[in-house]
Amino acid sequence: MSRVLVVDDEPAIVTLLQYNLEQADYQVVTAIDGEQALNLALHEKFDVILLDLMLPKMDGVEVTKRLRQEKISTPIIMITAKTSEFDTVFGLELGADDYITKPFSPREVIARMKAVMRRYRDDQPQESVTRHNDHRLRVGDLTIDQDKFRVMRGQQQIDLTPKEFELLLFFAKRPGKVWSREQLLEGVWGFDYSGQTRMVDIHVSHLREKIELDPKHPVLLKTVRGFGYTFEVPS
Repeated sequence: MSRVLVVDDEPAIVTLLQYNLEQADYQVVTAIDGEQALNLALHEKFDVILLDLMLPKMDGVEVTKRLRQEKISTPIIMITAKTSEFDTVFGLELGADDYITKPFSPREVIARMKAVMRRYRDDQPQESVTRHNDHRLRVGDLTIDQDKFRVMRGQQQIDLTPKEFELLLFFAKRPGKVWSREQLLEGVWGFDYSGQTRMVDIHVSHLREKIELDPKHPVLLKTVRGFGYTFEVPS
């Protein structure tokens, strides 16, 4: 049974989510402020966290930031009444995996949860990527450890956010194919963020800064003008 941490300071929303999630056979733990949520997420194991953006004591953005700093990779879906691109992109940049805006239906929340958890299951890599011990991928001079969510260049670890890691893994398992921004939104974020293609550009730019020796002249993650992006694996 999957465990869900529901964090919201509105009792009606907590009750609504808890009832519907338990009816769908999820085990639910609740928190009413950011500090309580952070403590639970640091000391207990959850399959997904539903996290309100506006919380007492510590907001959802700060909770997300702290969890990612502590290398907690549990998928996070932000619940927010804010709909501006800045708010949603900012939360996702800090390591949230998805967001949903109020008002929402419990059915939509469950669908989003399933999509987020499904994306954490590994795909089979293509032949041009070397696989080691069933969990490590060798891509050029990079080694991607899928179990430890770690990327290494030689003996040097490259620190990625959970979403950057997922984006790199998506590309690395499908080298040579050109992906549009819309396809990347669907493949990495799990569904179509209409009008949110800028989010892809932001993540690609940040990922390049970390994995490319010269981000201004990338050799792995390349732009295909007029189409999108492709990932090329050196021979």
